[in-house]
Amino acid sequence: MQLKIMPKKKRLSAGRVPLILFLCQMISALDVPLDSKLLEDLVQPPTITQQSPKDYIVDPRENIVIQCEAQGKPPPSFSWTRNGTHFDIDKDPLVTMKAGSGTLIMNIMSEGKAETYEGVYQCTARNERGAAVSNNIVVRPSRSPLWTKEKLEPITLRSGQSLVLPCRPPIGLPPAIIFWMDNSFQRLPQSERVSQGLNGDLYFSNVLPEDSREDYICYARFNHTQTIQQKQPISVKVILAKSSRERPPTFLTPQGNASNKEELRGNVLSLECIAEGLPTPVIYWIKEDGTLPINRTFYRNFQKTLQITQVSEADSGKYQCIAKNALGVIHHTISVTVKAAPYWIMAPQNLVLSPGEDGALICRANGNPKPRISWLSNGVPIEIAPDDPSRKINGDTIIFSSVQERSSAVYQCNASNEYGYLLGNAFVNVLAEPPRILTSENTLYQVIANRPALLDCAFFGSPLPTIEWFKGTKGSALREDTYVLHENGTLEIPVAQKDSTGTYTCVARNKLGMAKNEVHLEIKDPTRIIKQPEYAVVQRGSTVSFECKVKHDHTLIPTVIWLKDNGELPSDGRFTVDKDQLVVADVSDNDGGTYTCLANTTLDNVSASAVLSVVAPTPTPAPIYDVPNPPFDLELTDQLDKSVQLSWTPGDDNNSPITKFIIEYEDAMHEAGLWHHQTEVPGTQTTAQLKLSPYVNYSFRVMAENSLGRSLPSEASEQYLTKAAEPDKNPVTVEGLGSEPDNLVITWQPLNGFESNGPGLQYKVSWRQKDGDDEWTSVVVANVSKYIVSGTPTFVPYLIKVQALNDVGFAPEPAVVMGHSGEDLPMVAPGNVHVTVVNSTLAEVHWDPVPLKSVRGHLQGYRIYYWTDQNSSKRNRRHIEKKILTFQGSKTHGMLPGLEPFSHYTLNVRVVNGKGEGPASPDRVFHTPEGVPSAPSSLKIVNPTLDSLTLEWDPPSHPNGILTEYTLKYQPINLTHELGPLVDLKIPANKTRWTLKNLNFSTRYKFYFYAQTSAGSGSQITEEAVTTVDEAMASRQVDIATQGWFIGLMCAVALLILILLIVCFIRRNKGGKYPVKEKEDAHPDPEIQPMKEDDGTFGEYSDAEDHKPLKKGSRTPSDRTVKKEDSDDSLVDYGEGVNGQFNEDGSFIGQYSGKKEKEPAEGNESSEAPSPVNAMNSFV
Repeated sequence: MQLKIMPKKKRLSAGRVPLILFLCQMISALDVPLDSKLLEDLVQPPTITQQSPKDYIVDPRENIVIQCEAQGKPPPSFSWTRNGTHFDIDKDPLVTMKAGSGTLIMNIMSEGKAETYEGVYQCTARNERGAAVSNNIVVRPSRSPLWTKEKLEPITLRSGQSLVLPCRPPIGLPPAIIFWMDNSFQRLPQSERVSQGLNGDLYFSNVLPEDSREDYICYARFNHTQTIQQKQPISVKVILAKSSRERPPTFLTPQGNASNKEELRGNVLSLECIAEGLPTPVIYWIKEDGTLPINRTFYRNFQKTLQITQVSEADSGKYQCIAKNALGVIHHTISVTVKAAPYWIMAPQNLVLSPGEDGALICRANGNPKPRISWLSNGVPIEIAPDDPSRKINGDTIIFSSVQERSSAVYQCNASNEYGYLLGNAFVNVLAEPPRILTSENTLYQVIANRPALLDCAFFGSPLPTIEWFKGTKGSALREDTYVLHENGTLEIPVAQKDSTGTYTCVARNKLGMAKNEVHLEIKDPTRIIKQPEYAVVQRGSTVSFECKVKHDHTLIPTVIWLKDNGELPSDGRFTVDKDQLVVADVSDNDGGTYTCLANTTLDNVSASAVLSVVAPTPTPAPIYDVPNPPFDLELTDQLDKSVQLSWTPGDDNNSPITKFIIEYEDAMHEAGLWHHQTEVPGTQTTAQLKLSPYVNYSFRVMAENSLGRSLPSEASEQYLTKAAEPDKNPVTVEGLGSEPDNLVITWQPLNGFESNGPGLQYKVSWRQKDGDDEWTSVVVANVSKYIVSGTPTFVPYLIKVQALNDVGFAPEPAVVMGHSGEDLPMVAPGNVHVTVVNSTLAEVHWDPVPLKSVRGHLQGYRIYYWTDQNSSKRNRRHIEKKILTFQGSKTHGMLPGLEPFSHYTLNVRVVNGKGEGPASPDRVFHTPEGVPSAPSSLKIVNPTLDSLTLEWDPPSHPNGILTEYTLKYQPINLTHELGPLVDLKIPANKTRWTLKNLNFSTRYKFYFYAQTSAGSGSQITEEAVTTVDEAMASRQVDIATQGWFIGLMCAVALLILILLIVCFIRRNKGGKYPVKEKEDAHPDPEIQPMKEDDGTFGEYSDAEDHKPLKKGSRTPSDRTVKKEDSDDSLVDYGEGVNGQFNEDGSFIGQYSGKKEKEPAEGNESSEAPSPVNAMNSFV
């Protein structure tokens, strides 16, 4: 909503005539400013500006001057009437009219008498627009007549009697002022007993002998003529009575029990009661039907007179005076009636209308009795004045409709009753005037910050102009939410801030034109005392200083004065005023008090005080060391677009010098509440020139640092919003990748708010095909981080650039990056796929590359899917698990490791891009040769007897070919864990049970069992078992076991073994050899040797209980399972992609490791055969 001054238009019904008239006046009336420049060329009816009072009493000794001043355009001419008829001043040589006005001068000092010019005068001021008339001025000369001569007899009376000395002054004009004096012109003393009445008489409630005197003289002073008239002296003799009889009060004035009093509204109501009696009565006042007005009631003449000022109709009523002494009480009631001469309720106001407008003159007055309203036009009664069709009279209102220029006139409203009259002039001036602004051009206003600023725009125009204010040259109209626009056109800024500084334009408009005026506003920093004088307690004879550091606007010149106890400093040489401090030397007790520093500028002032206390000398306390106090009074000056000067006042260094200041800034627009490091300056520096970025709302704070640490931050400085500028950088990380085959997704890292440099941050995104001749295509987008280009060819290289811009302009030309439109699935499968089987677990695959155009994307590599045939004759059928190997880039061959021996495999090859896989090549089938089998699945010893053991086993889970036979090797183990001779036994492949006979009784045997194919021997499984014991031996064993010595021996042996185990464990951790190992090395078994793939021999035997590790082997886990060799092949050694397994439908089921599974075993140990894959590593 624009801030305007304009009349409000309302449609009202005819039944609300008073309201219509009132509103019409409020809407249409326009005060014509009494501006000399305006009046020079503005046509205006006459206006009476000065006239003599209605009741004009003149000094007969001086010339008579009857004033009548008026103004108008053209200047009015003047004429007078005297006693209702034309007064021709040209015929009286003693009468002249003052040049340029209507003021009359009667030169009676040279000749003539004042009485000759006594009468009723009225002035008329007239020009072509109408005539204004003055009040009826009654001119009367002042009169100060003498007292009539009379012979006054002496008055003799006894003490205690009452007495009234009459004055009866002569009637003068104006009435005389009465007072009583003696021959020495000394006022006679008055009291509750003796007082002067309102009529001038002197009343004695009772006389005393000391009242006797011969010079009671009544004087009458006539102020107008500055004369005093004297009555003949009155002689009073009081005879002392032997006894004075006391008596109750009686009224000397007024007489009787009741009286009446009439007074006019606005005058002073004076009621009087004077009583006589002995002892002297005391007077009281009450109002019978109300209370006396508190603020307007006064008691005079020792409470004998009651006065009520500014009396109104509400003061009418019955007032009672009460006279009381010890012998009685009397009352007198005065009935007061307040009448009223006419007074204005709404005086007629000048009316300025434009042609065709409506308006109204309203004349409302009141009085008692109610006044009669009559209208005159140009001084002529309205009834006989020339007719005006636009005018209609309705009692106290004249209504104007569709006025024309001839409707201009001066109307007089006369309100009169028996007590007086009111005469009001109001003109109707029909003008068609374009707006005019009366305020001087380029007026400079200077205001202190945070105070109201009032910018004037006095205006005139007809019709009434509307007012708008603008700031700057291109600003929009100022709005009401921040500014206040007064009806007189003044713009008020309730709280002026630094950013309020500038040029303001006032624009006045009506249908006839427009006018404008510029004024300038400067906001000044307030004067502040940033280092105030502090309370001081000093010793006598010492020196004290009060610091008063004043900060002020640099364009204002301050004056600083010092006061002591709100007075001037003593004129003593011990008081020295320096620039920022007051120094008092040789302090004495009299110097104690309040010292005030007062700083004044032309716009404001400020003060600060401190108390000085003078004491006897005391010991000096030790200094306190601490981090500095925070700096204060931060100020920003030299405010430029990209720099500002920051100054501050250091806080107390707390006895450790400040080494440096740290300056931080906050960006309230983009990162409010987050402070960033700006710079550091040495501790001797209190200003810093700071580099700024555009469009940042800066606040600064400063911290001080000394050897003890860093101070708290200062209060934040005022905010400073730097001007916006074009961005100075472009987005980074610009990329172009398609999310669909027919689009190009351009992404970038947006600028942050601090980097935007201005409002309206946007991005200009441009692109074109790299290999084409097309022009750049550009689009401007909001502050986002991506843009999608649709309808692009599939996988085409594009040149891309992203440029930042804001409301100010563009960033520098951005760098060009290359991207590609969206990828699609490859179209062609690799051709000429063939497989070469290297060994039972390794194969090599070759294929021809696909054409690059058919890839339709970034070539990521080739992917081989391979799986074993579900109809394979190998062990139990399982779900087909497809395995995947990916070869990065443009490779055309790869190795497939970890294949299962003696298996039928199928594979195909697909090309891969960023979108996915292309079609599969035709399946290729290949077969792997036989390999060595895995260890038998289990080995159990059952049915032990004295000389036989039965072995049961399950075939290998992975035979890796056709089993030809099993090999069983076994040997006895004595009590010292020494191995006996090794027996080798071949068992047909179709067997799963075998019984060994002719074994020694009660003997532990260790068994080594493995299967064989045509490729060689597989991994072995081991187990131990003991033949049973005969009864005699068992009995002997029981007998020995129950002997105490045997139990003790066994405990000692167990303890020794435990100690040996601990020692062996420690040595093993240190890398040393076990004792058992040394023993084994001393007694090698020639039959137990590592088994190679080519000769089928076993690795060295190791037993967990014996702590005999196998050479070149690994220990079996304690869970009696067979462990595979760590040297098994891994897909990672061959493929470069993600290793995984797929079901028949191609879904992923887990990562493929290429290692054999662990097989459970019944025995405590198992040894492993080396994997044949190890020998193939060199082929990759």
